[in-house]
Parts: sequence; C-alpha cells; structure tokens
Amino acid sequence: MNINRGNPFQKEVVLDSWPDFKAVITRRQKEAETDNLDHYTNAYAVFYKDVRAYRRLLAESDVINWDQVFQIQGLQSELCDVTKAVASSRQLDVHLTSSKAICFSPVSTLPDTSLLTSSPPRLTHLSVADADLLNRTWSRGGNEQCLRYIANLISCFPSVCVRDDKGNPVSWSITDQFATMCHSYTLPEHRRKGYSQLVALTLARKLQSRGFPSQGNVLNDNTASISLLKGIRAEFLPCRFHRLILTPVAFSGGGQL
Repeated sequence: MNINRGNPFQKEVVLDSWPDFKAVITRRQKEAETDNLDHYTNAYAVFYKDVRAYRRLLAESDVINWDQVFQIQGLQSELCDVTKAVASSRQLDVHLTSSKAICFSPVSTLPDTSLLTSSPPRLTHLSVADADLLNRTWSRGGNEQCLRYIANLISCFPSVCVRDDKGNPVSWSITDQFATMCHSYTLPEHRRKGYSQLVALTLARKLQSRGFPSQGNVLNDNTASISLLKGIRAEFLPCRFHRLILTPVAFSGGGQL
C-alpha cells in the first residue's frame, strides 16, 4: 500500500516467478541506507500461495540480507517453521512473537469529540518531537534504532494522539511501514477516560479515508487492549500475525528484540 504512495521506506517486491507467482516478499531496496542492528526498518513481509515456493525464494542467496538483524512477518501458519528451518541452516537466532490479528470495519461515526477540538485535552496528531516518549513507552522499544524508526513512522504515516493542557501526548496510536496500526498506548494516569477508544477509531477512520486498510495485532496476554477492541467491535481474524526477528551470530550479543 505504501510503495505506490511515494514509497517512503524504499520498499520493493520480490516474486518467485511472473506472471504466475506463488510467493511474494517485500523488502528494503538494496540501495537504501541501512543499519545492520535495525530490525525495525530491516523488515520483510511475506505472502505465499504455495509454501514450497516461499521456501525456495527464501533460500535464494540474493533475496534476504542474512548478514544483518532483521524481521520477517506474515499471517500464514507455515511461515514460522519454514523461516526457522532456513535461518537455522544459516546459524541465525530466531525470536518469534505471535499475536491475534484484527481489522476494523468501516468507521462511520466517532465518539463525541466536541470537548477535544477547541481546548485541552485536544485530539490531534503526533510530531517527530514526540518520538522519544513513544520509544520509552513501547514494549518493543527503548533503543536508538527504535527511536529513529518511530520518528520516521511519524514523519511518513498517519497518527492520532490526545494532548494535555501542556501540549504533551497522553494517548496515541501510529501506523507502521506496512500500514498496520501499532504502539497504541495511554499513559497510566490518563486511562479510563475513553482516550484509547477515541484514538483507535479516529486512526482507523483516517486510514480508511485514505484508502488504507485499518488493521492491527494484539498479544494474547494484553487483556485490556483485547477488551477495548471487542468493545469497539474490531474483528478478530481467524489467522494470526507472526513476527520473527532473526539475528546473525555476530550480533547475537547486542541490541534489543
């Protein structure tokens, strides 16, 4: 969805064959500047009609950059075992996270926002200056690579936040490089005010109005978010979202997953 909209993350698509393809991998363009420890940006998304075609594509020498820390993500069940097998043959460590996949139906109405448009707290969007706060509060963050990644996401893709009377974000959600809603978070002292629901629905509507899907994922043990999503009638999909972070032996002692 982002490649034909300016391609801000410098992505390209690799197919096993054309025009009758059976496996697709999106990746960073080889000429793009990379940080070998940045698995946030060094990201591949996978879809296949035939898992054997995915295995063959993955095994080709020039499709994946195996010399850096990176992630592979997708929604199909065989993705994990096939990726782990190929990574093991190359002596890479693999860290797997599997989440519930969700999507939003078309959002036609929002909760009453009249109190959030003209005076604090105020419904608005994030700025790059907010990246440090998001890095510190994200369970997947807290490092230099994530800080840079979040700043890039804020610069390139839709976001929504509620700001307090000092202009500081207290609740927010952002969109990642695959048009997925992520890092939805409300500061503890501002919870139970309806902000999370408002932010989620507003961002979903904003994405839909621009022709993007409104999709996301949530960990099994995140009961508060699951309850929220059920309350706003998000659809829990029958598939699961899988993210594998792969680390070469040379980097296995550094960086956070």
